[in-house]
Amino acid sequence: MGPPRAGRSSPGGRGRKAARVRVGRLRGGRFSTRGDSVAVEEPMEVRLEVPGDEGVREHPISVTMRTPGEDFELAAGFLFTEGVVIDPAAVADVRYCRNVDPQEYNVVTASVRDPAAFDATSLTRNFYVTSSCGVCGKASLEAVEVMGCQPVADGTFAVAEGDIRALPDRLRSLQRTFERTGGLHAAGLFDGDGRITLAREDVGRHNAVDKVIGALLLSRSLPGSELGVIVSGRSSFEILQKAAMAGFPMVVAVGAPSSLAVAFARRFNLTLVGFANRDGYNVYSGGDRIVRGNGAGE
Repeated sequence: MGPPRAGRSSPGGRGRKAARVRVGRLRGGRFSTRGDSVAVEEPMEVRLEVPGDEGVREHPISVTMRTPGEDFELAAGFLFTEGVVIDPAAVADVRYCRNVDPQEYNVVTASVRDPAAFDATSLTRNFYVTSSCGVCGKASLEAVEVMGCQPVADGTFAVAEGDIRALPDRLRSLQRTFERTGGLHAAGLFDGDGRITLAREDVGRHNAVDKVIGALLLSRSLPGSELGVIVSGRSSFEILQKAAMAGFPMVVAVGAPSSLAVAFARRFNLTLVGFANRDGYNVYSGGDRIVRGNGAGE
């Protein structure tokens, strides 16, 4: 089964992505009231069912603020990229929790076939790895290695520089809710020809990345060694971590990288591109995967 196509919704897509509100607006010195669209932000709890000798046990994992839609992808992607489920093939089922009344579709339960696929230590380590409070960069990189994250292999992926310059506009053309609200981030998967094969939006940058990774996980298409990921904002340590867990060789960002994102990319052999636009880009790591002098932007 191949990954979902760009723009297609997947199971777990309930809820509104945008809401209408009344706003006051000042333009040209004149004040008026009018209706406007804003991005929806709601909490989603992720739970994991794990089989054991005494039956199935449900573990509360995390609560994240997200834009409703592609909830199952978000849950699956989060569980894998944060190292809670260490074998993506072990995810047996993702569904809205049956034990919630009234059902508001804000609690998602995933299950695994094999208890060995669940890393119980991740329930504490997960928050250590992604925290920015009192943890040095070197410790953060070492913690990701403890999670089992490996350097990305060479020779699986290359893309023309013209296609890299064209990627932000291609992603923007798929950001339908952003066009209405101006309030959502996006992540897209692209192939070696620079075509965006899948795009997802969310109020959270990390959530958008988890959604595209979750889509690959649920379609049994990981690792993504022949795909890159583009993000609509800046690139951070967490985004690089998630990309490496999914096996993506390249991360392209419209904005700037952080210092730890650069260090991560160099340590784990990812190509990291920042400030991508139709006029150019910056390369911070892995420039050998970029083919010079051709592509759509030429």
